Amino acid sequence: MPSVAFHTLGCKVNHYETEAIWQLFKDQGYERVDFEKQSDVYVINTCTVTNTGDKKSRQVIRRAIRSNPDAVICVTGCYAQTSPAEIMAIPGVDIVVGTQDRVKMLDYIEQYKVERQPINAVGNIMKNRVYEELDVPAFTDRTRASLKIQEGCNNFCTFCIIPWARGLMRSRDPKEVIRQAQQLVDAGYKEIVLTGIHTGGYGEDMKDYNLALLLRDLETQVKGLKRIRISSIEASQLTDEVMEVIDQSNMVVRHLHIPLQSGSNTVLKRMRRKYTMEFFGERLEKLRKALPGLAVTSDVIVGFPGETEEEFLETFHFIKEQGFSELHVFPYSKRTGTPAARMDDQVDEDIKNERVHRLIELSNQLAKEYASRFEGEVLEVIPEEPFKEDPDSGLYVGYTDNYLKIVFPARDDMVGKLVKVKINKGWISI
Repeated sequence: MPSVAFHTLGCKVNHYETEAIWQLFKDQGYERVDFEKQSDVYVINTCTVTNTGDKKSRQVIRRAIRSNPDAVICVTGCYAQTSPAEIMAIPGVDIVVGTQDRVKMLDYIEQYKVERQPINAVGNIMKNRVYEELDVPAFTDRTRASLKIQEGCNNFCTFCIIPWARGLMRSRDPKEVIRQAQQLVDAGYKEIVLTGIHTGGYGEDMKDYNLALLLRDLETQVKGLKRIRISSIEASQLTDEVMEVIDQSNMVVRHLHIPLQSGSNTVLKRMRRKYTMEFFGERLEKLRKALPGLAVTSDVIVGFPGETEEEFLETFHFIKEQGFSELHVFPYSKRTGTPAARMDDQVDEDIKNERVHRLIELSNQLAKEYASRFEGEVLEVIPEEPFKEDPDSGLYVGYTDNYLKIVFPARDDMVGKLVKVKINKGWISI
């Protein structure tokens, strides 16, 4: 039985796609082995969101070549899409496939075995207008299933390389989304996380269909589904129609991840983001009316070129005022090939780090405040796994619909099911 080993760098979409690629190998009779072990084929799914992503990807590729110089080394993902020549130049790389035509990977492997000539199968992603169907009937994680609903992004923010790595917006056929959602629920998953490169943009390339209608169809057509989570949505995509569906829904959870990136209009303009602070604030206010107790998490980039102390403070105060429940804070890092990397007045690293720390402290404080609002309440939790810090305690970890991480007594047969838990104490472990 031939063996295959995978290594995935980067985002949730990459992890989803690795699972999908594994299904293709499984159907062809491969067994999956650990990446550190000897394998006949190594598949490295790369990331290119930062220059560090590229560097890490190259290190992992070299590690695979060293483990078994006779193996077939196949590189895919975003870095493969944007820089195939750079990857082909690494001695020992046999096949490079970008972020499309992954279904042909096994054919390329067979072709390589016959011809023994490196294959560069990366095409022009910008010409691609069709969503590539990749099926994932089940995941290694047994409690939450991701379901990819779209690919690509049309936004071209000045700090981001992703449209060049993933191409333009293409939405998955709604019938396929519903079919796969049902397949996942039948496999035992109660919660589905809708994911993509620009998830909230679903349907923008379709004539009479959009995200609001998809949410409604998932709720009415998928039997046995309990929770729908949207992995990320832009403020500009929170249309009144989407909000109305969320308001009326029994399944869409009280947690939304809405990337802010900056709380200063002048910085947002330089980033080429498509909203103002005022608009963002107005959408949040409307959302919270529809969903009391809503958790809003967000991404923030600190130290974007030209960011002054005043602009940073605008961001700081906006976040504090809006009471986000948690932040992912990133210091701005130059991504070669993007407009922002060529901008003057790059911010000094020390200043960036100091601002990152101030925001992380604020995030911790906001997370504590948010969690403590639910003390004494009974919430529904899906147990995921035993509490690692104390495996013999009979405690399990799980998430509420509004994304509070809960530690509570449970049994293994409860994993993946919805259970009611009374929250005694809200605390945040930093």
